[in-house]
Amino acid sequence: MDRTATRAHRRERWIQRAERVRDAFGLVLVLVLLTYVLTSLLSNRGWPAVVLTVATSVTSVVALTSSHANPRLVRSAIWLSGLTIVLAAIAAISGDRTWLNLASIVQITLLTVAMAAVLRRVVTTAEVGSRTILGAISVYTVLGILFTFLYGTVERIQGSAFFEGVAHPSGSDFLFFSYTTLTTTGYGDLVPGGQPGRMLAGLEMMIGQIFLVTLVAGLVSLWRPGEGLRRRQQEKHAQN
Repeated sequence: MDRTATRAHRRERWIQRAERVRDAFGLVLVLVLLTYVLTSLLSNRGWPAVVLTVATSVTSVVALTSSHANPRLVRSAIWLSGLTIVLAAIAAISGDRTWLNLASIVQITLLTVAMAAVLRRVVTTAEVGSRTILGAISVYTVLGILFTFLYGTVERIQGSAFFEGVAHPSGSDFLFFSYTTLTTTGYGDLVPGGQPGRMLAGLEMMIGQIFLVTLVAGLVSLWRPGEGLRRRQQEKHAQN
């Protein structure tokens, strides 16, 4: 009986914590931008890679919680995030990139699942508000980070230079290339040297444009700033 009550109490505390950050897509966007800054400044190897792994893990878990994801999924994400941090630390200590590649693959999967949950929450929301817009922007921003990690992982696995004429690209090179590709800016200073880099870059271009044209533009057209406040004021006057 005591054990059942303890479990119920823990479950209640979990629900209370989750409620505090539900629909907190502003916080998700802040974490995404923090991950962007860290990815731009730090190299994805050694102990800096561990820092990036921690930032990405926190972003994934908060995004899942904010999206009303199943608590079991959130708990699984926490355990997997812990695993990726351990793998990244092992890679930093041993110098073996295999562990970092495994950590990166799991991190990419976790971040993809988290953003899919945010996107699902955004699409199924009954009313388009500022939080909905922030959620959509978060997903779009994460697309660039996801492809950044993917490009870096591909280079480490294939063992040859990812870009033409750049023997040792840094993390900021991959990030810059990813966002210029996502937005179809295409400065041309960084070009994939072959496959699968070119295929992935083309995929990022298509996803970026489709996302902007179909989802973000549609949400902005439906957004009515101040509508929720006006409705609450009307309900308050009606009660009085």
